Amino acid sequence: MTQHSLRPARLMMAIAGGLGALALTACGSAVAPQGAATPTGDALVIENCGAPVTITHVPTAAVGLHPSQTELLLRLGLADHLVGQAQATVQELPADVAPLAADVPVIGGETPPSREDLLAVHPDFVYSPTTYEFTAEQGFASIEQLAEAGVAAYTATGGCFSRRMDGTVDDLFVDLNNLGEIFDVHDEAAALIADAKAQLASVDTAIQGRTKPRVAQIYVDGTTLSAIGAGVEYDILRHAGADTIYTPDDPQFADFFAAEITPESLAAQAPDALVFAVTDPAHEQAVRAYLTATFPDMPAVRNGRLIAVSSSDMFPGTLGNVSVVRQIAEALYPDASFG
Repeated sequence: MTQHSLRPARLMMAIAGGLGALALTACGSAVAPQGAATPTGDALVIENCGAPVTITHVPTAAVGLHPSQTELLLRLGLADHLVGQAQATVQELPADVAPLAADVPVIGGETPPSREDLLAVHPDFVYSPTTYEFTAEQGFASIEQLAEAGVAAYTATGGCFSRRMDGTVDDLFVDLNNLGEIFDVHDEAAALIADAKAQLASVDTAIQGRTKPRVAQIYVDGTTLSAIGAGVEYDILRHAGADTIYTPDDPQFADFFAAEITPESLAAQAPDALVFAVTDPAHEQAVRAYLTATFPDMPAVRNGRLIAVSSSDMFPGTLGNVSVVRQIAEALYPDASFG
């Protein structure tokens, strides 16, 4: 099965935080630090997805359940703390950190690892992008099962079920602050936050005072067309300076961040630009061909403003949430200076 064929399920369950499967796993509010480790070894307690996560010691056997989470751990200088990486074939690690993970066992290719495969590497900390990765009904280790095995489980803030509809790019900063506390790498976490905030500020400066183009964010699977109107995806477009056609205020996004739409309804909106997530070059080529053939008179198509972004960069709780803001902004404002 190809990564492309897996994407619709991931869109509706992993990234969206599917209403059925994810409701069965831990869920709750945004993550917020609740305590701090002390030199005497007192436990650090952090609220994550509405439940406490207790850290009794600095983890030494961590697993990243998605390349984006593995990347964050690597950029925090924690390569020696990793005992596993999962969903490793879904997204390549950036070239500058990939060598650091060369000896980290891969315990899941296109999917999260089974409970047995995850526990086989004896982790003491598991870092996931969404609560989907903890769905016992899928054969994965649940948060409760991990707790019974003495393993702390942490979900990216934007991947918490209750955050899926109103998540923001800034949720990443909450995660970095928490990881800095958990692994006692405060300076490294602060540096990543400062760099990300500087990138966002540079975009704000470059587009300030400019007329915002009308933008629709969509997802195309074959000939099935969905609009994206809430969640971190919406916030990414907001940061990129888009006048978004689909917003969280629209009734069709009251319960879910994506909604299937007809080609006629999208054509009627006449967007200046279309932003769409793709899984690989073949998927991008297929989407471009569909959009060009279906909407030849749409301003976005006529003017060549079809903006493809990596689906992994739109995943909650990733550094890609920041870099893709600039990518989209540069496409929307080609004459602006981004420094």
